[in-house]
Parts: sequence; structure tokens; C-alpha cells
Amino acid sequence: MEKVLFVCLGNICRSPLAEGLAIKLSKELGVEKKVEFDSCGTSNYHIGEKPDKRTIENAEENGLKLNHKARQFDKADFREFDYIIAMDQANLSNIKKLDQEGQFDDKLYLMREFDNEDKGADVPDPYFGGPKGFQEVYDILERSVQKFLEEKIA
Repeated sequence: MEKVLFVCLGNICRSPLAEGLAIKLSKELGVEKKVEFDSCGTSNYHIGEKPDKRTIENAEENGLKLNHKARQFDKADFREFDYIIAMDQANLSNIKKLDQEGQFDDKLYLMREFDNEDKGADVPDPYFGGPKGFQEVYDILERSVQKFLEEKIA
């Protein structure tokens, strides 16, 4: 069983949405028995909270149900997960600071490494924006998660 961890800053917008999309898309691809998903944040701002209300609304508008409580990235996650996928360079850098020897570099990815439309760019944080920004993030994550699953899991 492969284990995938999606990571953003607070674990209330991007990463829980990526987790929810991964669960849905893995079922559509018929690989749900081969993979498990989780998400977390590099900060401790929202530990124990549900995803942001706007994230939940956006997910529901797109036919997706989120069931997650925010948690912070922990060093144990390096050993627990096969893939650790950061939403942006800042969070990838924060993760790498916890692994100064680079022991787990082969597990670390940027989400948009799997996005053909803007490969390697950051997934923008929609927190300070409106519904349009949340939908843009949904679209980016849908493309990126789909491609990740096809390349690495299916």
C-alpha cells in the first residue's frame, strides 16, 4: 500500500482539497485499494479544525465531500509516507528544514510537478481571496492529482 501526504501551510485549504480529490480520483481510476491519503500543514495555526468554510463550499460545488481535521507535519511523516507532496516552494522548504541531511529527498515533490499547464509552479493559496481563487485551486489540483495518480500509482 502506497501512502501519500499532501502538505500546505495551515491544512485548511489546498492540502485537504488535494486529499479529497485524490480519494475521489483514485476510485475513478480503480486504484483506491493500492493507496492511502492524508494531508497536513507545516504550521500549527489550525490544528484540529475542519477545512476552511470556503474550501468545503467549493468542494461541495464540485461534487466532493471533505472529511478532515487539520494537523501539523511531523518528522515521523518522513518514514510513514511514500510521497510527500507540497503545494508550494515555501512549504517544501519548511519540510526540507526538518530533514537537513536530505535523507528523504526522494519522497518530496511539488504538486505542480504533475501539472502540464504550469509545471513546477506553486499552487496559489486561496485563503485571502474569493470563490474564483478557490475554483482555480480546485482546477489546478484536479489536473495535478490526476496526473500524479496516473504516473505514480496506477
